[in-house]
Amino acid sequence: MTPTFVLIHGSNANSFSWAPLQRELALLGHRSLAVDLPGHGFEAGVPSAYQTQDAAELAEATSNLVGVGLQANVDHMVSILKRAKEHGPVIAVAHSRGGVTLTAVANRHPELIDRLVYVSAWCCVDHTPGEYMQLPEAAACVLDQVAGVAAANPGRLGAVRMNWRTADPVLLAALKEALLADGGDDEFRVFLSTLTPDESLDAGGPGDRADAATWGRLPRSYIRITKDTSIPVELQDRFIKEADALTPGNTFDVHTIETSHVGFLVRPEKAAAILAGMA
Repeated sequence: MTPTFVLIHGSNANSFSWAPLQRELALLGHRSLAVDLPGHGFEAGVPSAYQTQDAAELAEATSNLVGVGLQANVDHMVSILKRAKEHGPVIAVAHSRGGVTLTAVANRHPELIDRLVYVSAWCCVDHTPGEYMQLPEAAACVLDQVAGVAAANPGRLGAVRMNWRTADPVLLAALKEALLADGGDDEFRVFLSTLTPDESLDAGGPGDRADAATWGRLPRSYIRITKDTSIPVELQDRFIKEADALTPGNTFDVHTIETSHVGFLVRPEKAAAILAGMA
């Protein structure tokens, strides 16, 4: 039976960003399903103040992601994976923060997945995301330069809120460097327009790191993105090294694409070819 590729998006993203990759997979003869995690996609709840760019109102408007944590992502994924599994094997693919959800699901329900694929995605083994960001391998990360995109106090709002519609040229340049440094300005602006402002506060904790007994028994692949300045390739390599040490009898199958953090989503041919080879 042919597999279904189940695609899990990253922070502030949604199923829409996977469309070019899904097109390429379809043209290669493969079935795929792009997921919207809770509070994303058409459930994102974009405040009217985001449209009008009323900064004061945007900082206070209620978020649909208040109280929505990693467990909600897991529950949502389980319901989808059970249905997908009825039609054959499942290859679960995660990008960026989506890797936290992928690991959590594989820890709890490995029977629902036949292969794990991380594409420049968080694969926490020895540390939490916050701890990894303090390590030398994260030194090349430029996300500290885009802190100005924050549009609200997360503790008071109960969610992380970003203003992707900023008109600040310095901030926009930093965002382009962090996300799509090798893309055109028009491509960058189109991608930015697909993002929604809010993200969950819950990025996982010590209990959500890879479990050797469950997650560790699944075949897994890592697609390294070498020009990534959001999750530097040195950090990606650390994820791979730690995971391989956790389960030395079942190590990562590693692939490499020379592009930026979301470059493989904008130009998906190489990523689609790699994934097709796993089917």
